[in-house]
Amino acid sequence: MSASACAEPLDLSVLIDHWLGDLAPDEDERAEEHLLGCAACSKRMGDLVALTGGVRSLANLGVVRAVVTGAFLERLIDEGLRVREYRLAPGGSVECTVTPSDDLVAARLAADLRGVPHVDLVKCDAEGREKNRLKDIPLSASAQEVVFLERIDHIRALPACVQRVRLVAPDAGGDRLLAEYTFVHTRSSHD
Repeated sequence: MSASACAEPLDLSVLIDHWLGDLAPDEDERAEEHLLGCAACSKRMGDLVALTGGVRSLANLGVVRAVVTGAFLERLIDEGLRVREYRLAPGGSVECTVTPSDDLVAARLAADLRGVPHVDLVKCDAEGREKNRLKDIPLSASAQEVVFLERIDHIRALPACVQRVRLVAPDAGGDRLLAEYTFVHTRSSHD
């Protein structure tokens, strides 16, 4: 293996999909061959694994707010995390809560994301006033949902309330609404 820079580095999305096992078998084989012969890309892969290990540790503690892939969430579940998961279609509403036995809460927000390279996730109050925003969330060309992990300590502390989440595509003319979701939160009787 050469320690020099790679003439044709693997794209970050390929590295991520390889690590998550989301590549087609022939693509995975090409990526594996490249990684075996390229010190620069192997180092990038190692850095990615270390980073995701840190994110996983924080997710295990329920103290991270993040957008992750569906495969990453499935890996956390396979590792034994107890995930309270809500799946919503555009315009959907769900009654939701968390219990003391939940390790993590995840919202899987389905949307038509074709041709959208990135979105902002906007959290609003019941009247639609923006409270906070996760900006510039990158999307793969095949994305059909945004998977959002919310801090479980934050959700446990919420009073009964209604929150709205919007996926928007920012552009020069302002935000283009892609989808909106409504969460009707009730406190767990076990809190």
